[in-house]
Amino acid sequence: MTTKINTYKKFSNVFLLIFALFFTFSLKSIASEPQEEIVSEVHENIGAAVSHETIKNPNANVDIAAVAMEHISDSHFWHLYGEGHDAVSFPLPVILYSNINGLQFFMSSKFNHGHDAYGNYSIVDEKIVSSNPTESLFDISITKNVAQLLFSALLIIWIFLSIASSYKKQGITSAPKGKQSFFEPLIVFVRDEIAKENIGHGYAKYVPYLLTVFFIILINNVIGMIPISANLTGNIAFTLVLSLGTFIVTNINGNKDYWKHIFLPKPFFLWLILMPIELAGIFIKPFALMLRLFANMAAGHIIVISLVGLIFVFKSIYMAPVSIAFTLFIDLLECLVALLQAYIFTMLTALFIGASTADHNHDGAHTDDDEKLVKGH
Repeated sequence: MTTKINTYKKFSNVFLLIFALFFTFSLKSIASEPQEEIVSEVHENIGAAVSHETIKNPNANVDIAAVAMEHISDSHFWHLYGEGHDAVSFPLPVILYSNINGLQFFMSSKFNHGHDAYGNYSIVDEKIVSSNPTESLFDISITKNVAQLLFSALLIIWIFLSIASSYKKQGITSAPKGKQSFFEPLIVFVRDEIAKENIGHGYAKYVPYLLTVFFIILINNVIGMIPISANLTGNIAFTLVLSLGTFIVTNINGNKDYWKHIFLPKPFFLWLILMPIELAGIFIKPFALMLRLFANMAAGHIIVISLVGLIFVFKSIYMAPVSIAFTLFIDLLECLVALLQAYIFTMLTALFIGASTADHNHDGAHTDDDEKLVKGH
């Protein structure tokens, strides 16, 4: 009981710290920048039709939508703070394959925050394009999202290798300490409450995949709440790959009953109606996984920035308490959503795997093997 209480305290402290950082930097990212620089940056990046007088006008309106979309979008620069030529950011590797120049490698600093061209190449809406119309580019650059994915993957590997090393030294009979006490309840929860409960017999071989999915989502959800980080789980390409993994694992391990239920559903006189629905369901389920995670994580970031931006849209001190109150509420909600979305994605993945591997006939009766297992044979 004491271990559980200490674990809950650690979780609450971590989430409160993330919440404080998220709110502070979200407010600062808009308030600390001159409005004319923000409008100028929007004009340069998304081609908005802003006149010269509007850009020079310090009372010009802030385009909150553009600021929000810039925050959640991918980039060839790891932006820390500032706007325009005064921006402080880390350059990231650019890797291009051209049908004319072959494989090329250089740093994104060559583009001077997107303001300059490098050779035939320039950045337009965070996409590298060539001035040569006959040149085709294949961009495999290490963007901000890719860099965070690599970082989170290395972080997970380090965490679990160190935990495994601790278990080898201490054994499994002694009380967990340090990282073990923090992560062990989560690992046991995924194993017993998600994998075992939803997959059943043979669940053990799927536990490593489910643990990977759970922690890669959870860690990137938490990191993504820090304003200077990347919103990886709010990128639909990332959620697409995760759902594709679930699609492959589910269907590769599907047994004959699973496929028979799809291609020969009962009652047979409704086969023409039921078979296309069951077949479409194979693709709809992972597609729903992809959209759910993407929409929830992207929406949270957009809402927080939009609520903070109300202060600068209305330009009234009376709007500040209302804006801050709503932002505080959404920030606290995002701390819960970070954990909840990792759980939901992992649980639904386990449900899909369990449905594809269950030994049932079409009437829902258990097979002889299942009955023997229940009787203890």
